[in-house]
Amino acid sequence: MNPFLEEDWQTVHHALLGIIWTEIGGQLPQGLLARQEQRLVIDEYDPPHGYVADVRITESWKQGIAPSWTPEQDRVGTIAIAEPEIFHVDKEVERWIEIRTQEGKVVTVIELLSPANKGSGSTTYRMKQRDYLESTTSLVEIDLLRGGTFVLPVPLEHVQRRIQKHGTYYHICVNRAWRAGFRELYAWPLRDRIPAFRIPLRETDKDIALDLQPLLDRCYEVGRYYTGRFDELPQPPFPPDEAEWVIERLRAAGLRE
Repeated sequence: MNPFLEEDWQTVHHALLGIIWTEIGGQLPQGLLARQEQRLVIDEYDPPHGYVADVRITESWKQGIAPSWTPEQDRVGTIAIAEPEIFHVDKEVERWIEIRTQEGKVVTVIELLSPANKGSGSTTYRMKQRDYLESTTSLVEIDLLRGGTFVLPVPLEHVQRRIQKHGTYYHICVNRAWRAGFRELYAWPLRDRIPAFRIPLRETDKDIALDLQPLLDRCYEVGRYYTGRFDELPQPPFPPDEAEWVIERLRAAGLRE
């Protein structure tokens, strides 16, 4: 895994999912098809369900109060209004891949975790994850991010022991719908190649293989991420031996003096 890709993960996430979709689509047996799904991450309720604002401005007629006219009080002329900084913030889009039957039944969901899944949206993601784990849909979760909360449905202690002993690890977790309570975990350190792994379909189908490393390498090349800046290492900080290894790799590639 190239940790510098995490700095532009929104773009990488979108591109990598597209390449994965292309890769697995041709391997599917008759009767199954793959689709990319997405939705804007927005509040689904008005007002947001489960949240109470400190101060709320409401439309009085929605509270059962008849509208009335009140002369506008112009206070701007008596108050010095500060000028804000203006930022453009892209709306976050949640993306994933679904493998379905031709009738529309979802067989397998592939989630490529984002910083939101492991950060501010981790609670929402866990709710979505639980729904899949309790359904007849198999779930594949790919975690290529060092930062954030660990959200995969496997014992955290086991993962922490490995990280404490060997440093940075990445993970892929596969849950087969017909094997409730069992998880297949692929784990590899920063310095190793991403392993090829098996994606389950229907219980009667043969698994399909996904070799993720060349797909990620293709994203790196096509996106020309080698033109970025490499004078500072990405966050969160690496252990000292890993930091030195990353710097050595950058020097060998001519990306750092």
